[in-house]
Amino acid sequence: MKLFANDLIDLETYPISTPGPARDAILADAREALDRRGCAVLKGFLTPAGIAAAVAEADGVADKGHRSYSRTNAYFTAEDFSLPESDPRRRFFDRSNAFVPADNFRPAGALRTVFDCDGFDDFIRECLRESPDRFFRYADPLADVIVNAAGEGNGFPWHFDTNNFTVTLALQNADRGGTFEYAPMIRDSLDEHFEDVARVLDGTSDRVVSLELQPGDLQLFKGRYSLHRVAPLEGPTPRYVAIFSYVDAPGMVGSVERTRQLYGRTLPVHHERAGQRADSLID
Repeated sequence: MKLFANDLIDLETYPISTPGPARDAILADAREALDRRGCAVLKGFLTPAGIAAAVAEADGVADKGHRSYSRTNAYFTAEDFSLPESDPRRRFFDRSNAFVPADNFRPAGALRTVFDCDGFDDFIRECLRESPDRFFRYADPLADVIVNAAGEGNGFPWHFDTNNFTVTLALQNADRGGTFEYAPMIRDSLDEHFEDVARVLDGTSDRVVSLELQPGDLQLFKGRYSLHRVAPLEGPTPRYVAIFSYVDAPGMVGSVERTRQLYGRTLPVHHERAGQRADSLID
């Protein structure tokens, strides 16, 4: 059965490709939320049929996820014993999670049908107020469209994203737990702000925001600069979140080490483009 974007996305509520007052109002709300909270959530972006199709697709490839159990810091770097123990780069947490790589999702499947919907990229770009010359789909063939699949006990400790712009679709919640917590724009391209990061890790920061996302919600988030985590999950129902990624330079892919950690493998492109990122942030 062929899937169409208007069956999956509530285009009446969110006319993402239709210019006019309704679209302008959605953009204004999203921009205000990004400015005020560092994150925008479009409730009910997917239709019930869209949620069902995306969950079915995720169920069908969940066994392809790379499951890893490790101790990591917020930057996914090796421990540097020359740093003081209080430095956030010396703060390691247990991580247990699974990511289904992008090459498991068919062009005609639910998630890529949403991602390739007419006007989707431009709508996201305009919400983020990015210029066309600084907004590109993540070129990583393992990471442009992925699903985070997490079961009981899993979570994702405090971390920064490698890509600048992350757009997520909540597909299925666990029975309990899984709250999304973040400290908006806590670092920038010139300064890591290690002291502010340390306060979040210590639990003493007043900058942390908590979100309870529901299936079908679309979230826009600048995860490269905002420290964030997902709380541990409880119950037998897996938590599925689809992740669509954008960056500010063409041809960008993940680092070799980060890609290996998240997906259990690398491709030649990761080695060919190693060290070519436009910024100098640690990860």
